[in-house]
Amino acid sequence: MGLNSAVGSVLAGLESTREWQEELYRDVHQHPELSHQEHRTAGLVADRLRGAGYEVHEGVGGTGVVGLLRNGEGPAVLLRADMDALPVREATELPYASEVTSTDADGNEVPVMHACGHDMHVACLAGAAQLLADGTEHWGGTLIALFQPAEETGDGARGMVEGGLADLIPAPEVALAQHVMPLPAGQVGTRPGPALSAADSMRITLHGRGAHGSMPQAAVDPVVLAAMIVVRLQAVVSREVPPGETAVLTVGSIQAGTKSNVIPDQAVLQLNVRTYTDATRTTVLDAIERIVRAECAASNCPKEPEFELFDRFPLTDNDDATTDRVASAFAGPFGDHAGPVGQQSASEDFSDIPTALGVPYTYWFIGGIDPDTYEHAAQAGRLTEDIPVNHSATFAPVIQPTLNTGTQALVVAALAWLAA
Repeated sequence: MGLNSAVGSVLAGLESTREWQEELYRDVHQHPELSHQEHRTAGLVADRLRGAGYEVHEGVGGTGVVGLLRNGEGPAVLLRADMDALPVREATELPYASEVTSTDADGNEVPVMHACGHDMHVACLAGAAQLLADGTEHWGGTLIALFQPAEETGDGARGMVEGGLADLIPAPEVALAQHVMPLPAGQVGTRPGPALSAADSMRITLHGRGAHGSMPQAAVDPVVLAAMIVVRLQAVVSREVPPGETAVLTVGSIQAGTKSNVIPDQAVLQLNVRTYTDATRTTVLDAIERIVRAECAASNCPKEPEFELFDRFPLTDNDDATTDRVASAFAGPFGDHAGPVGQQSASEDFSDIPTALGVPYTYWFIGGIDPDTYEHAAQAGRLTEDIPVNHSATFAPVIQPTLNTGTQALVVAALAWLAA
């Protein structure tokens, strides 16, 4: 059976999954869970997979779930969805809006919201897994449905690898994943090569010498030092990164002092770096350390600065041949709603899984914004003002056609190998 025939036959069951998929989406949206706390969500998807006939492994890397559907001879294909939510207070006013609060890793009580669309990812993969299980006569091989925890903290994929993922599954021929974005719902976008940036967060502790605000000569003022560093860092991208390369360096936090007339003895900067090549990543991180150390020396600091890297995300660098194969498969069912998409400055840890397994991968994007709303905002030149983006308190994909599109995309991409 050819790909188009298999796609049509498997997707013919979409009407039968729509109702429970929409209910699952609302349920997961209304009951979000922070990174590494996705116990309820993991239980829901594990039950769904078992009901569809999958061999299920729970607790992989903490709360990860892996479902295996072996269907005779053929390649193994891995489909991945992430499950975790964010410490954001929801402001969508939807009837199924989250009112959940939870305790974060630092012991703080925080609001929780699916502000990045992972609830949509869960519902899409659950539906795709069911459709492929119902249509096993139209394909051959093994489907691996992987539900990953802790994408938002950048360590969930690595945790599943370290938790023995490779020992639980047959070696996949390819790994595939998707993300809902603030694009018109119904659209699917692919991109070969670097699609999502690598990300590095850094915490820098500057050591000064405290004194009374009236006696600055007795101090090494870390506030002035921090200000000089922030200004100097603004030249890294413009003067040390080649014009053809893309990089972002953001200082997102400065913490120093407690009172207007007290010069503190330290300041803490937190910054974030986004890059698309290993060379640029090294250039920017090395420049940050060089500038900070030089400014500390210029200020005669009593101690060397301290650097801590955290929340590190790998580059998402889509395999050209894999991306071309998926894009070609999308062309039939999606027509002019499928096409190329630009490079995104967001970051993901999905690629840690195929990299560890030594297999090619591609990662595509689906739209989640009502098409009319998006068009009106575009015509008015108000996309930035009127269209909520991921991680916003008002970000909530329209359920349809987003859910159908994401489910179809996963099925079609998997069948590009399983029905070949």
